[in-house]
Amino acid sequence: MSIIVHHLEESRSQRVLWLLEELGLDYEVRRYARNAQTRLAPPELKEIHSLGKSPVLQHGGRVFAESGAIIEYFAESEAGGKLAVAPGDPARADYLYWLHFAEGSAMLSLLLKLYVSLLGENGAPLMQMRVEPEIDNHFSFINAHLEGRDYFAADRFTAADIQMSFVLDAGNNRGGLDRYPNLTRVRRLQQARPAYQRALEKGGPYKMGQ
Repeated sequence: MSIIVHHLEESRSQRVLWLLEELGLDYEVRRYARNAQTRLAPPELKEIHSLGKSPVLQHGGRVFAESGAIIEYFAESEAGGKLAVAPGDPARADYLYWLHFAEGSAMLSLLLKLYVSLLGENGAPLMQMRVEPEIDNHFSFINAHLEGRDYFAADRFTAADIQMSFVLDAGNNRGGLDRYPNLTRVRRLQQARPAYQRALEKGGPYKMGQ
């Protein structure tokens, strides 16, 4: 087996499994559990990549990290690039935008919500004045973009949809996604794909997908 995915539970690694299923690639999954107290990845992952994070993928003697980079690389290099948008295609700019928007913009406010919530009442002013409005700013923008659309770019299913799926999962997990009907609609469409379901079977329990 030429591809090994070092898969951390409840993480961005799930979308890498989905990508590989959509591409029809053969791979092995090695599962890792989070620390029950800290929710951090186990130290064993540092033996694969020095940052000790997941997803990490081994293939052809190389180690690939960063879910966005993994998704972009394999979408372009495998299965004839069917999940990518080729240079020169008018939809290429939108495709790249959503590939990078997921982590470059959307996830920051969701991560802030996670961390600020740990402060309890001490974090309430920041949550109300800055974090929640920023989440709404991003999610309202995404919701408007998806009006009348089932996909993020090119009017077809691409790796951008896979990359954005974790944003929708994280938004749902942290509450409030039901305020954005196009996000919940597209999320249901994503979860109905056979490759998505196969990825769940390979990766194991994924509460964020509920």
